[in-house]
Amino acid sequence: MSSIASSSAVGGGRSAESSNANKISKRPKYSKFTQQELPACKPILTPSWVILTFLIIGIVFIPLGALCLSASQSVVEIVDRYDTDCIPESSRHNKVAYIQGLGEKTCNRTLWVTRTMKHPVYVYYQLENFYQNHRRYVKSRSDAQLRDPNHLNDVSSCAPEDIAFGEPIVPCGLVAWSLFNDTYDFTKNHQHLPVNKKGISWKSDREKKFGKDVFPKNFQKGSLIGGGSLNPNIPLSEQEDLIVWMRTAALPKFRKLYGRIDVDLEAGDTLQVLLSNNYNTYSFNGKKKLVISTTSWLGGKNNFLGIAYLTVGGSCLFLALSFALLYLLSPRQLGDPSYLSWNRSAGGGR
Repeated sequence: MSSIASSSAVGGGRSAESSNANKISKRPKYSKFTQQELPACKPILTPSWVILTFLIIGIVFIPLGALCLSASQSVVEIVDRYDTDCIPESSRHNKVAYIQGLGEKTCNRTLWVTRTMKHPVYVYYQLENFYQNHRRYVKSRSDAQLRDPNHLNDVSSCAPEDIAFGEPIVPCGLVAWSLFNDTYDFTKNHQHLPVNKKGISWKSDREKKFGKDVFPKNFQKGSLIGGGSLNPNIPLSEQEDLIVWMRTAALPKFRKLYGRIDVDLEAGDTLQVLLSNNYNTYSFNGKKKLVISTTSWLGGKNNFLGIAYLTVGGSCLFLALSFALLYLLSPRQLGDPSYLSWNRSAGGGR
């Protein structure tokens, strides 16, 4: 009996030990990372450090903002809104009917150059209240079809502009279908001014997104014409107006490059523009503008970046001076426990 009892006792001891061992094995392995004991930088924001930081930001941002604003102001820009003026007076009560009607819709505009514009001078068209970022509009295209001649029938995502007369449309989708089709012909001081339309699109788009062996087919052949037409004998990689248009804009107000004027425009020059007003922005209360602009090292005319830098830099400089003045007039000992909330409340109670 005693041997059996001792055996059971020994067995019970072993099971207890194994149970304890199992419990111990479940503990996570010790490391400084899991115990948050890694060395860390814990900066103390002393008044001198705060004042110095704001001062440096102000000193750096203010000249940078002035430089950006100066670059923006150096850009010469001519903006002409023509969507209403190019509708005859007799048709302005129903602009949609006029723009959808038959016949040529030409319009003459006169622009004056007030400051010298060094070449290259860029010609843009600007649309407003046009939501190219709408989900259904953006999805209505086939990138595989644009790129590969073996995927011309891949029109599953192009509805409603996918099939016409039983054949696939190339390029398909609403984005291509709504291609901008107003045209501009320039004359400077009664001499024709050519507009260079080569190289206006991104090189990566021409080489990788639009195929050299993909040609327009069955395009704008439906019952409702959306915008411009395409030459069926020119591959999509060379149809740069289409490539520019297919890079959809993020905002309802946007500009797209139309072409480039490769001669200087002098102050006092008069530009005569023979304009074809074809694009229908009237059905959605949109606006159309012709923009002629130079560029700077910062890009086009945009005062926002310079104003933002000046605002932040001025605010930081003001805070630095305010904190410095406050620190000089009313200094306090760093780490003084009398400023703790519970000490102040206890002192008030006494």
